Amino acid sequence: MVTTYPMTAQGAAKLREELQELKSVTRPRIIQSIAEAREHGDLKENAEYHAAREQQSFCEGRIQDIEGKLSGAQIIDVTKMQNTGKVIFGTTVTILNTDTDQEITYRIVGDDEADLKNGLISVNSPIARGLIGKEIDDVAAITTPSGVVEFEIIEVEYK
Repeated sequence: MVTTYPMTAQGAAKLREELQELKSVTRPRIIQSIAEAREHGDLKENAEYHAAREQQSFCEGRIQDIEGKLSGAQIIDVTKMQNTGKVIFGTTVTILNTDTDQEITYRIVGDDEADLKNGLISVNSPIARGLIGKEIDDVAAITTPSGVVEFEIIEVEYK
């Protein structure tokens, strides 16, 4: 069974860029470092060689990881969908904390794209799970570490 990963079009593009960078810049640089370290002689006590091999191992692992994710990616581009006002994967949603009157805007993205500092939350996070399927003016009661918090959905954008 193939595992699929929901991913925004922007997230997939970012992964492709990273993959290209790893294959065309990082990998050749590491190979060059290994070749130079080999020229220094005894490999058993050659810290440069061992560091370069460790970098190579990390780089190759990351390449495999990205290729695996991209091959199993289910790319969802909400900009091509009709805005029904419903919160779905990929939408940008502005919510209001009904207790504090604090407005917050999040974009619901795949696990690899999540970056809370930039307002990107994972589709598997408690907040996203509580918001998905709701519409503008709905109130979502979401269990947080500090208890149940109610959020009113103010705006849903498909951008």
